Amino acid sequence: MSIRHGLLALLEPGPRYGSQLRTEFESRTGATWPLNVGQVYTTLNRLERDGMVAQDGEDDAGHALYVITDAGRAELKSWFETPVDRSSPPRDELAIKLAMAVGAPGVDIRAVIQSQRHHTVKAMQDYTRLKAQALAAIESGGSQERDDVAWLLVLEQLIFQTEAEARWLDHCEVRLIRLSAAAERAAGHPTTASLISPPPHAEPPPHPASSTQPTSAAHARPAPPT
Repeated sequence: MSIRHGLLALLEPGPRYGSQLRTEFESRTGATWPLNVGQVYTTLNRLERDGMVAQDGEDDAGHALYVITDAGRAELKSWFETPVDRSSPPRDELAIKLAMAVGAPGVDIRAVIQSQRHHTVKAMQDYTRLKAQALAAIESGGSQERDDVAWLLVLEQLIFQTEAEARWLDHCEVRLIRLSAAAERAAGHPTTASLISPPPHAEPPPHPASSTQPTSAAHARPAPPT
């Protein structure tokens, strides 16, 4: 996540001080990626060192104000115009966990998948409920529409991400079952080299559509599930 470019974008409309930038960043993203004031000021100091922001006096309360420079605007313009690089994807803990669980002694990889699927579907339901609340707030016209639209886009990205993760977990389970069955057929009998244990009897997870309605039409922006 580029805190650096996020702060430059927030400085584009005019001068801001550190805690104001933190508040606006979290409001725009629904506190999905919370910042602390230390992170903000550390980033501002680096941006100032690189000539992308400058201090511009103080407000009436004595807060040091920062403004974006021409170099900062050029950097921000380049950031908006350049696609996010996907050639070196960030490490994904879940993918690493399943990769390490394959063939690991004493690890029931199917149980690992089912546990994660339950958590992922619950997160999807929570995000969908928050999306309905954000839409209701936008349609009511009684809120800061820019921040609500920004939060809605973040929520929809999280929903698509969790939907894709749930599908991938289903795919992993089917793939491992097929590979395990193929290994047993090749050996002519059940083999200890099986990749997963026999599937336990378990109730399927609830469908995410069951929780798509908000509990309240009032605008709320609680922290997303962790």
